[in-house]
Amino acid sequence: MMRTSGTLEIRDDAAFDRHGGFLPTPVTRLRRLFPLSDLRVFAKLDQLQVSGSTKERTASFLLDDLERTGSLRPSGTVVESTSGNLGMALARQCTLRGYTFIAVVDDRANAAACQTMAAYGARVEHVPTPPDGNRLRARIARVAELLAEDADAVTTHQYGSAANPDAHARTTLPELVASMGAPPDHLYVAMSTTGTVLGCQRAIEREGWHTRLVGVDAEGSALFGGASGERKLPGLGAGFATALSEHAHPDAIHRVSEAHMVLGCRLLARREGILAGASTGAIVAAVGRDLPSLAPGATVAMLVHDGGGAYLPTVYDDGWVRREIAGGADALSAVDLDNPFAGRA
Repeated sequence: MMRTSGTLEIRDDAAFDRHGGFLPTPVTRLRRLFPLSDLRVFAKLDQLQVSGSTKERTASFLLDDLERTGSLRPSGTVVESTSGNLGMALARQCTLRGYTFIAVVDDRANAAACQTMAAYGARVEHVPTPPDGNRLRARIARVAELLAEDADAVTTHQYGSAANPDAHARTTLPELVASMGAPPDHLYVAMSTTGTVLGCQRAIEREGWHTRLVGVDAEGSALFGGASGERKLPGLGAGFATALSEHAHPDAIHRVSEAHMVLGCRLLARREGILAGASTGAIVAAVGRDLPSLAPGATVAMLVHDGGGAYLPTVYDDGWVRREIAGGADALSAVDLDNPFAGRA
């Protein structure tokens, strides 16, 4: 609902006003991304959330759930493992609600994200990479240690809480469909906890929509039977199959190399003026890969999961990409191709 005061429009939104949580975000048509295609491609701009990602929704639902069940007491402490986005959202919302937040991160966490969490008042715990290289498992273990040290502390348990997918079943996809006026033929969602893809799946099943759901994963992710391997870009994939992933069954799964994540980000920035993070770059790559096989005139929707500002020293730095990403130089040289992903696995 909108109220007008003079020339200033004031938006009344219960989900945001109650706790400073998430906001409805716009959907835009991407007309330049793949200029020779006759597909209609749309993007939901969730990087416009206050903390910069769709995890704002997740954080709000996770905290609401802990408060509703009485697990989280006034002035209590919240502990969570994070690669960055959820940590920033939880840090912001815990500050507004009067809680202490402890973010457990690893050495792949984005430095800017860690600084943002600290700016919101969070305590940031850095966990070293274990001998087996499974950073996610190491973070989870440290969360368990912190909970054992403080009997009043709780975790939002983003990898298994039903509130995680509920956020997207109740808000993300219904908003997107309302903005488009109809469900898309194809929906592309990045996966980590798998909360977003599971929530979208449940909304599709609940409403009986015809939408084909595509989960976008990283090469080196252990989700859905993948082979775990070294990954340098945070926010996409997981080091083990999460509890939520046991219930998710997207119609298709695309595993994307980090070189193609970089290329997808570069295309989106240069062709549409949208600066996005690595997970959204992976979605662009997955859409480009499918493009030749999709029916003419089909509608394709994607989520812009987060903004690209925190990735300026990595994804958007030519020198870093050439040094750190296998195939990075080739990715940078392919930016001018109409669809550099066509015919590529």
